[in-house]
Amino acid sequence: MPDKYTNKPKPDDRSDNVEKLQDMVQDTIQNIEKAHDTIQFSSGEEKEKIEAKNKRREEAIEGMRREIKDEANHNEQNYS
Repeated sequence: MPDKYTNKPKPDDRSDNVEKLQDMVQDTIQNIEKAHDTIQFSSGEEKEKIEAKNKRREEAIEGMRREIKDEANHNEQNYS
């Protein structure tokens, strides 16, 4: 007897990934800017933590931008 609740994977819909990634980049940039505003009121150790976090954010942005290019190329090949 077939199970009526059989799990089916969702289809791979990558059509809006570029837009989502661009939003993530914008949000991360805003977080970096807020951290820069906060850093002027921070002590030495806290300042170092914020700077380290911003460095990781900048690295994440680079990765997201590479992924945006990959997704844009994928969309161009599959949706044109």
